[in-house]
Formats: sequence, C-alpha cells, structure tokens
Amino acid sequence: MERLQKVIAHAGIASRRKAEELILQGKVKVNGQVVTELGVKVGPQDKIEVDGIPVEREEPVYYLLYKPRGVISSVKDEKGRKVVTDFFEGLDKRIYPIGRLDYDTSGLLLLTNDGDFANLLMHPRYEIEKVYIAKVRGIPTREQLKQLEKGIMLEDGMTAPAKVKMLSLDKRKQTAIIEIRIHEGRNRQVRRMFEAIGCRVMKLKRERYAFLDLKGLNPGDYRELSPHEVKQLRALALSGGRR
Repeated sequence: MERLQKVIAHAGIASRRKAEELILQGKVKVNGQVVTELGVKVGPQDKIEVDGIPVEREEPVYYLLYKPRGVISSVKDEKGRKVVTDFFEGLDKRIYPIGRLDYDTSGLLLLTNDGDFANLLMHPRYEIEKVYIAKVRGIPTREQLKQLEKGIMLEDGMTAPAKVKMLSLDKRKQTAIIEIRIHEGRNRQVRRMFEAIGCRVMKLKRERYAFLDLKGLNPGDYRELSPHEVKQLRALALSGGRR
C-alpha cells in the first residue's frame, strides 16, 4: 500500500505537492469515491482518477547511462540537440535524469521514473559521493590542490571539502589529470572549482556515483540497476552517504 499522492506523482500526473493540492481540492477519486484526505493509502487493484481521467500506474525503473559528451541531461531540448532519453528508444516508461551532467561532460548518469528515489539522491542533506576525472590546462600546485580539498569560495558560496588526487601531469603541454571526489551537485561545480584556482577544464568525466561505476559500458550504453543496487542507494542516502 502506498500513499495516494505518491502514486499520482509516480504516474507523472503532477509533483507530489501538486498531487496533495489536487486531493484537497476534491479532484481525485479512488474506486469512484472522492478523496479529500492526504493520509489515504491505495493498493495495486484500486482505481484512481484525477479530474475524471484514470491514472495508469507505472512500475518504477532505474537505469545507469554512460552519457557521452555533447548530450543534454534532459528529456527534451528546445534547440533540437540530442538528450539523454534518446538512448532509450522503445522504452514505454517516461524516465528522467537524476541530477545532470553538463553538455560537455561525460560519464555516469542515473535515470528513473521514481520521483521519491530521485529526490532522495538529489537532496543536499544526503552526501552521495561522485568521482570525477578532469583533464585541466595548467598544473596546480600542492597548495592549490589543498584549497580544493578544504573548500573553494564560489559565487554561490563555499564548496564542501573534497578529496583530490593528482593522477598525472605533462610539463611540456602544461596539462594535468586529476581525480576529484565531491558530494555536492551544484551547476558546473567541478569546472568552476578548477577555474577558481586558475586551471581550465579541458575534459571532464564522472567515473563513479556512490558504489556504481561504468565498468563494461561504452559511451551511449546503459543498463538497468538491480533491485539490490537500488536498495543500497536508498540506504546509502539515508545514512548520509557514509556507508
């Protein structure tokens, strides 16, 4: 049994908050009866209508995509550019990305039709670690790397402490490859952090998300998460990302 507003949100009719408003406004029926209380729970056999339209419930699905560079982390783009859901042609469920990766950033991206799951993983309170590999122009000093680790002041505030490791450098080309681990999800955060210490990101890839990685996948490939992986992600988020 699930709360009525959760089922409506999962079906893609409205956000959970909007679904609650619809219930309070008397626009939702369960088995032909108007429901105006938020505590009502429904099962798989219950018939739900919103504004007279039957709600078709979808089974929740969870996918891991190796997003290529040059793809928008969205379900549509006004400019007609390729979006991440284009890789899921033939899927009969409406999925959307959990968070985003920049147009020029490749790597691991999760997609789902489970709004509660997505909100849980994206909530800033839950510190899910993400691991990025950045190729930067300019070789940062040890002191600059410590700055990244302690936190960088950006226009939207101080970043949380990060874990940073220099993987390689090329003195002749003045480039470096650096691993950085963060648990925030601000817009273009990794790029802005490196810019703040005078290094321009040339390439950026998200290699890991919590315990998940891209093993066995090529850019554009995806796989479904196992029920155990979904359960682990939920537990990890609720434990503060520290398992």
